[in-house]
Amino acid sequence: MTTATFDHVLPWTEEEYLELGETPDRVELFDGSLLVSPAPTPEHQDLSVLLVNAFRAPAAAAGLKVYLAVNVRLKRGRIPIPDFVLVADIDPRAPVIESSAVRLIGEILSPSNASTDRVLKMHHYAEAGIPWYLIVDPDPIALSLFRLDGDHYVLHAEARPGQPLHMTEPIVLALDPAVLER
Repeated sequence: MTTATFDHVLPWTEEEYLELGETPDRVELFDGSLLVSPAPTPEHQDLSVLLVNAFRAPAAAAGLKVYLAVNVRLKRGRIPIPDFVLVADIDPRAPVIESSAVRLIGEILSPSNASTDRVLKMHHYAEAGIPWYLIVDPDPIALSLFRLDGDHYVLHAEARPGQPLHMTEPIVLALDPAVLER
């Protein structure tokens, strides 16, 4: 693993950002600035894995793949690392997934970044034209699925334990949030 150095004069270019390599922190690029978050908690990681496992078979049936924590280029110089994505055919060796391949993007809220996921990222994901956005609130567990409507997201469906999330696009899935609880 390469040790990243953050001694840098703003703004960061996309090339400089990608040269950082892998880091123990989650480092995202937004218009020349870096957004750095510590690694997710074990609880967050458990939830990520449970979600990916729930999405894997329905994604495969729809000809899609699901990935955890990958670089997604929303536009030049804007590369977040969402918790998970459902994507069409991509080169799995490429360091960045283009937003045009993303069918659904998902974020698990953390106390330190909930507003970033609900406002900043939601705006940027909509601007990039990503059709579906899933926000997962772990405490208490709840799922909110948003559908792109023009240039913004509208709430499409919500789910709580005992009230499953029913999806027909981009995959067919019924997911009871109760299976995501610890």
